[in-house]
Amino acid sequence: MVMHLAPRSPSFDMIADGRIQMKVIADLCVIPMGIGVSVSREVAVCERILAEAGLKTRLHAYGTNIEGEWDDVFAAIKRCHETIHAMGVPRISTNIRLGTRTDREQTMDDKVRSVEQKLRSAE
Repeated sequence: MVMHLAPRSPSFDMIADGRIQMKVIADLCVIPMGIGVSVSREVAVCERILAEAGLKTRLHAYGTNIEGEWDDVFAAIKRCHETIHAMGVPRISTNIRLGTRTDREQTMDDKVRSVEQKLRSAE
């Protein structure tokens, strides 16, 4: 099988074993179930895990935006699940939205800044 890939860019590179290394921006919403109404303790634990993984995050009212290398982001999400289950949570439902780019590098800040600039120019 032959794969045709976009030209190399800062966000899309081959690593030593031939796999593709790429950055991802993810929106993560971890929903611990079976523990009552408040889940802030479990969310705080997950936020610590993401920070310890060296990922850039932005907490918001219904989740967390995460920026980093694909494997690092998903390894941290797995650790969130493992740790929250170890805290006695019997069930976790997680929603993830993610985006990757191969044409150029783009950060969370870049995306927000682009919209804010357009809002200012419309005034």
